[in-house]
Amino acid sequence: MVFHILPTALEISMVCGILTYQYGAKFAAITAVTMVGYTAFTIWTTAWRTKFRRQANAADNKGSTVAVDSLINYEAVKYFNNEKYEVGRYDQALKEYEKSSIKVATSLAFLNTGQNLIFSSALTAMMYLAADGVASGNLTVGDLVMVNQLVFQLSVPLNFLGSVYRELRQSLLDMETLFNLQKVNVAIKESPNAKPLQLTKGGEITFENVTFGYHADRPILKNLSLTIPAGKKIAVVGPSGCGKSTILRLLFRFYDVQEGRILIDGQDIRNVTLESLRKAIGVVPQDTPLFNDSIEHNIRYGDMSASHEKVIAAAQRAKIHDIVSSFPDGYKTMVGERGMMISGGEKQRLAVSRLILKDPPLLFFDEATSALDTHTEQALMANINSILREKARTSVFVAHRLRTIYDSDKIIVLKEGQVAESGTHRELIDTGGLYSELWSAQETLFDEDGGEREVNIDIGEEQEDLPLK
Repeated sequence: MVFHILPTALEISMVCGILTYQYGAKFAAITAVTMVGYTAFTIWTTAWRTKFRRQANAADNKGSTVAVDSLINYEAVKYFNNEKYEVGRYDQALKEYEKSSIKVATSLAFLNTGQNLIFSSALTAMMYLAADGVASGNLTVGDLVMVNQLVFQLSVPLNFLGSVYRELRQSLLDMETLFNLQKVNVAIKESPNAKPLQLTKGGEITFENVTFGYHADRPILKNLSLTIPAGKKIAVVGPSGCGKSTILRLLFRFYDVQEGRILIDGQDIRNVTLESLRKAIGVVPQDTPLFNDSIEHNIRYGDMSASHEKVIAAAQRAKIHDIVSSFPDGYKTMVGERGMMISGGEKQRLAVSRLILKDPPLLFFDEATSALDTHTEQALMANINSILREKARTSVFVAHRLRTIYDSDKIIVLKEGQVAESGTHRELIDTGGLYSELWSAQETLFDEDGGEREVNIDIGEEQEDLPLK
């Protein structure tokens, strides 16, 4: 760009200098007025056109969003017979884009017309002066021809600079969203003196007087204090909205606490590197994120260096190997956009496979088996429990289905962002508090006569009959 602009500027300067030196002040004045007028008109009109280009970009983005959104959620569209509604939305977005594009094209024509008018006026004025000079005998016919050629020589670089300026502004406008993203302040930053996380005690997690809310006026966790012992299976339960999943987001440092602190083996997570922190934590989230790639790629995402044999071993432990093997393409089967080509239960088992492959010291399961049938869920939980016992991993299970976590070493019950009670399953049942109410609401079974009956719960090596209330 520089090698185009500098020669062009030099060319304009030489033409202006020759006209001024050879033919006097009048030609110099017309040249100066032309340059100023052309530049001012180009800058003003380009700035005026910016709003039309911005509207066109917004309409184009809206149309793309509507199209992608309706295609991704095609099942919802079909369920509610809203094809015409979605077509109407898309058509409306295209009409808005069409209107904006017409304004962009019209304003561009106005810009080009104005530039040509300014230059033509300058050419007419100079040719009139040159012709008058020839008629009066002050200039020769050769001078008239030279003036004509010099003016045309001036038009080429002027048009070039005008086009460059217009295209530069348009490119900057098209990149406006990217520039705005670069201006966004990153809320989570590493401390300048951050050190790698050292798991000296096996991964004990402590929340000390933690207060946090996604909005300052709506705290989710309120002065929360709890300890997750190293190498133990801990469950966090409670009503919806009590802050169970928020605990994981804070521990992963997607957000920072507003008050208090979070410690892992005595180290404040704000003072350790994000890479070492997140490398030490493995998560099976509620909504499993999958890439539009093969099953093998999605499992290997837990450890990109893992061999095919390790991928298969992880899938076997997650109870999905047999299903994958039954597919025509096996592990090369594409899962589709956001995993739309496989079931919810298969997604969750892929997420568990990915976690097993990563093999981190701290494990989090956020409703990890909510989409599984009872038989598959029990088999998968048995495998997960064997891994936890085998490797003495610190594990946290967030669950609404209490029968998946009754065998935890400790159950923490949250209510309104605080610890309402904690203990083992038996201790909490005997206490008769919130956990007991939740358990009774889920597990009370009625026989054909409407009476209640007992359910056998296998806890560790013992078999207990728990009366359901």
